[in-house]
Amino acid sequence: MNSQLQNNAKMIRTRFAPSPTGFLHIGGARTALFNWLLAKRHGGEFLLRIEDTDRARSTQDAIDAILDGLGWMGLDWTGDAISQFERAARHAEVAYALLENGHAFKCYCSSDEVQALRDEAFAAGRALRSPWRDRDPADAPADTPFTVRFKAPDTDVLLEDAVQGQVRWAAKEFDDLILLRSDGNPTYNLAVIVDDHDMEITHIVRGDDHLVNAGRQSQIYDAMGWDRPVFAHVPLIHGQDGKKLSKRHGALGAEAYRDMGYLPEGLRNYLLRLGWSHGDQELFSDAEAIAAFDLAGLNKAPARMDIDKLNHINGHHLARADDARLVELVMPFLDGLEDRIPQADITQERLLAAMPALKTRAATLEELAGQSYFLLKSRPFRIEGKAAKPLKDEEARARLYRLFTELGHVNAWTEDALSNALKEFAEAEEVGFGKIGQPLRAALTGGAPAPDLALVMTLIGRDEALARIKDQMTPAMPA
Repeated sequence: MNSQLQNNAKMIRTRFAPSPTGFLHIGGARTALFNWLLAKRHGGEFLLRIEDTDRARSTQDAIDAILDGLGWMGLDWTGDAISQFERAARHAEVAYALLENGHAFKCYCSSDEVQALRDEAFAAGRALRSPWRDRDPADAPADTPFTVRFKAPDTDVLLEDAVQGQVRWAAKEFDDLILLRSDGNPTYNLAVIVDDHDMEITHIVRGDDHLVNAGRQSQIYDAMGWDRPVFAHVPLIHGQDGKKLSKRHGALGAEAYRDMGYLPEGLRNYLLRLGWSHGDQELFSDAEAIAAFDLAGLNKAPARMDIDKLNHINGHHLARADDARLVELVMPFLDGLEDRIPQADITQERLLAAMPALKTRAATLEELAGQSYFLLKSRPFRIEGKAAKPLKDEEARARLYRLFTELGHVNAWTEDALSNALKEFAEAEEVGFGKIGQPLRAALTGGAPAPDLALVMTLIGRDEALARIKDQMTPAMPA
């Protein structure tokens, strides 16, 4: 076993602990993925905890958005999601245990006094130290509210991080951290430690914006005599401009990428390579990712979102996806297309037959829907604008009629046979293929994106192909 994974020979347990924000942030999705892969790699457990102590924001809709996002991403967790809010009594219990063992104290400073102490400490280049850390609580005025603060040690804090390496903080950098507020509610740094300990979390992979928190939390782990988990703090995702990913960079939620037509396996593969590497390999199946993932592959340098690379990776997975599944997934993207045949059975039948050819031409389900439009347009087509230009010439329509006659004599309606028929017709007409292809493409697709013409005719079938050509021949077609 890798030395980073040795944790008293316990089962590897990782966790994802999001705050409900109404969506699964793409950075959070990557964090969840890394923890999920680490647990899967070592036959461990991936647990989910909702950090819902902010009651105003922690609505059921916001929580459901997290669960739905993880579900769509395919990141299954062990057991039920744990509510941090519901464990407040346990958090307070640990705070009072720290009081009893001398690692915490009751602080009776008012908010104004705390601010004055903080200003004084800042001016002196050190963290806040409460005067109550060494005073007798009996000296406190009667009925005075208090907070419970951690008595920050006067020794440096050393952390061995699986990504950042050895990190050291001077003792003066950490203040006497509040554990319980004056209303008795626990603070984040206490709650997260207690929850991780009680859930037997062995490894925590998270963003490096939590690195300082890890230093603070390590002090409390040590004060309770608890084993620290293995920490791995990865740099945050940046936008293409090199700045921290934010709303100005566009869609930030996993559901936004779903709505843009990305597959969950495509997004998983892309996020995997966004801060982790395994040689030069870019494309991974889930099985390959699980077999290869380790903490040593996590990078110190921030990764940048690259939509072109995401499209490339998603296109790879789209081309390998099950055809019937793609038909089901692409259907909602077809709803906005105009002049589509109303019969769902015809739509699905044509899509299923065409999917092996079409799925290799698209990067997203939205693109796949656009590539499929030619299959589903209702006759007769309303061909307008640039697409209609090749059909305005009478000679073009007359040639289309002659082609219609020749195609009617094609016995084997296959891509090869139709390709040969088109070439032979162009030679017989003594014109370049463009004179044939442009009006034929307009007649067959109405200007919608489509593959090669022989393949188009194969996919829509003999009767539909000839009917579409015939629609555009009048008045060039003889009576």
